[in-house]
Amino acid sequence: MANLKDIRNRIGTVQSIQQVTKAMKLVAAAKLRRSQTNMEQARPYAQGINGVLKNLLPSLEREIHPLLKVPQVHKKLGLVVITADRGLCGSFNANILKTAHKTVDAYGKDNVSLICFGKKGRDYFKRREYNVVESHVDFWNALGFDSGVQFARSVATRYLSGEFDEVKIIYNNFKNVAQQEIVVWPYLPLVLDEGDEKDTSEYLFEPDKEVVVQSLVPRHLNVQMWRFLLESNAAEQAARMMAMENATDNAGELISDLQLEYNKARQTAITNEILEIVGGAEALVE
Repeated sequence: MANLKDIRNRIGTVQSIQQVTKAMKLVAAAKLRRSQTNMEQARPYAQGINGVLKNLLPSLEREIHPLLKVPQVHKKLGLVVITADRGLCGSFNANILKTAHKTVDAYGKDNVSLICFGKKGRDYFKRREYNVVESHVDFWNALGFDSGVQFARSVATRYLSGEFDEVKIIYNNFKNVAQQEIVVWPYLPLVLDEGDEKDTSEYLFEPDKEVVVQSLVPRHLNVQMWRFLLESNAAEQAARMMAMENATDNAGELISDLQLEYNKARQTAITNEILEIVGGAEALVE
């Protein structure tokens, strides 16, 4: 059994760690409230513009916009992977990287170009010598709509130059504080998903359909990229808050166990001292 000093030192160490995890939980909770508010404000517009475009796609001549053209074959994939810059957020990063790895394996390592948002994804794929053509880190604290527009334009420019035949985005979708969902979103080209309803209603376009689509397509891409970043940021803060809460609770349980062990060791030490005193007293009497 460890001596009393060792146990006291371990209790002090665990208490210090518990204070850190509790503070990190509070910081993550504050960031979550802010990021969740931004995400909930962006969702209706993003879903609305996505719905309008999906209803228009069946009636569009895809030649009117280069981002609407669908290649005959998909040989080169541009894969956008959105992770965090830091760890200590449970399985948040691991789940994204696992899904991204499976996607790369399905297409073949030589046929995939990676665009990484967050240090975790960038470092993971660079260490394994994957083709990381672009990366963005340390931007989350200054995340704004302009950032989303800039990133969306960069991806669209690479797509239009022929660097990719298609683009997919992998991110964590925020469902609630305790749950995030991995989403693989087909970003480019713009196509109808299986099961999407086709609206056959008559539309009146002002000034005309081509002008509306020319304006709507880039807006759609900008807003969706912005939403993906907001969803991922909110999911990261929720995952970190839950991880730190679990760590704090585990530290509390460990402290209780160590306190019990300390009490037992102290009781044993006192008993041994009493036995030594009684034994010494009996020796003097004899």
